[in-house]
Amino acid sequence: MGDNKQVDRMIHATQNKDRRIWKKFGGKNYNIGAIISLIIIALIWFFAAHAVNSPFIFPYLEDVLYQIVYSLTDMYVLENLGITMRRVITGSVYAFVIGFPLGMIMGYSPRLLQWMSPFINSLRQVPIMAWVPLAIVWFGIGDGPTLFLIAFSGVFTIILNTIAGVQDISKDFYNAARSMGAGTLSIIKDIVIPGSLPGVLTGLRLAIGLGWMSVI
Repeated sequence: MGDNKQVDRMIHATQNKDRRIWKKFGGKNYNIGAIISLIIIALIWFFAAHAVNSPFIFPYLEDVLYQIVYSLTDMYVLENLGITMRRVITGSVYAFVIGFPLGMIMGYSPRLLQWMSPFINSLRQVPIMAWVPLAIVWFGIGDGPTLFLIAFSGVFTIILNTIAGVQDISKDFYNAARSMGAGTLSIIKDIVIPGSLPGVLTGLRLAIGLGWMSVI
């Protein structure tokens, strides 16, 4: 009974992945609404900052925009941005290398999904910052802890979205392939991997976003 609950939680997590939910809420005019919202926020920021008239507490919008433009031309900032991007990309690649095959086998095999879901669900509930002390002890000072945290934050997103991508494939494709004598490896190569790509790419995109939030 407990294992079934764990599997249900795993499936529920895959069904709540990012499928442009906010765009569905906003309808066909979502992009226009987003632009209008940004303009309204900018106007509120501009007038509120000048009303407060204390840049230390509430910086002016124009000052923030100027500093953004200045930072994009400062080589020191660009160099550090490049280092951060390298860490995020490297950590995301590690997350993909681990999460993609796990998501594939868990999505393809209900039995493996049932066996592994308690372990996956338990790990992904731990806050990422709780791993910081252990990451420093394990990997020392340097890029090691940062890469670990980036990979750890993204691996579960890739696993869950890969599972969802595999489960979204119609059973008719499996039946048609088996009726023509296709083996397990052929089904995985010609049906599972191509059919799950939308979910895999969604998971990778979200993993990169989570990686940016995990950079410390």
